[in-house]
Amino acid sequence: MNFLTDSARVEDAPALAHTLLSAWLETYPNPDAGIDQVWIRAQRGNVVTSAGIAQWREFIEEVERRPARRFCRVVRHRDEVVGFLCGSRDEAISLGPMYLLQRAQGRGMGRQLMAAFLAWADDAPIRLWVTAYNKRAISFYEDYGFEDTGERHLWRDKLPNIRMIRRTPQSNEAIKSDRLHSGA
Repeated sequence: MNFLTDSARVEDAPALAHTLLSAWLETYPNPDAGIDQVWIRAQRGNVVTSAGIAQWREFIEEVERRPARRFCRVVRHRDEVVGFLCGSRDEAISLGPMYLLQRAQGRGMGRQLMAAFLAWADDAPIRLWVTAYNKRAISFYEDYGFEDTGERHLWRDKLPNIRMIRRTPQSNEAIKSDRLHSGA
């Protein structure tokens, strides 16, 4: 299967919306949290409406107008968008959303997206939210130096999220060095 990363285009807006909803339906059902596909569709189904697609279109247009402030790359398989990573630079750099459909996972596409995002971020600290029970995503982010800040948030009073931050690569190396020398 051929997968490639590419810049998002305005005409990708409907595909991004549908990929987002599909990724939520694949990733977040969790009986222990009381989250099922019905709840997900009720909370996120609006992303595939004309208004939701228009928001994606506006975001991609802003990426094109302000590439130093907005970031969005997609993963394509043939003509289908099967994943993406977006981010923004405001008072801080925020990573998200980032999703890969299951059929695109385990193929190095997440690493390609992250490499492009980190190059765009230019060694600045980066923050993100990740669902607390999404252990695969948490592990992925930890591999890139992100750490749990201890901050928690229940999205829509139900979906448990944790805040992670990636400090500058230099400060991450200093933290690792301090841990090695202290025996931690």
